[in-house]
Amino acid sequence: VRQQERERAQERASVRERARESERERASVRERTRERERERESERERELERARARESRRARERARESERESVKEQESEDERARVCARESARERECERESARARERDRESESESKRERVRE
Repeated sequence: VRQQERERAQERASVRERARESERERASVRERTRERERERESERERELERARARESRRARERARESERESVKEQESEDERARVCARESARERECERESARARERDRESESESKRERVRE
């Protein structure tokens, strides 16, 4: 009888040990699952950060390109203004030259009249 009791006790102990081992294995599986989920979440966060960094770089490049275009447009406008100013200056110089030529012609005509009067 004692032998049977010992065997049953050993069997119960063995069952408990297998149950504990099974629970340890399930806990280990749960922990590995949680760790994989943490790793996936970390990777998602890293990918989001990379995407934000890419978008930020693109936005900065768009802003730089826009600034370059704005500078080019301003330089073009400045050049057109310089060209117009030069043309206006040439026109004014031509007008002044024409006025001087008319004045010389008038003076020459007046001188001719005085000469005729003296004769």
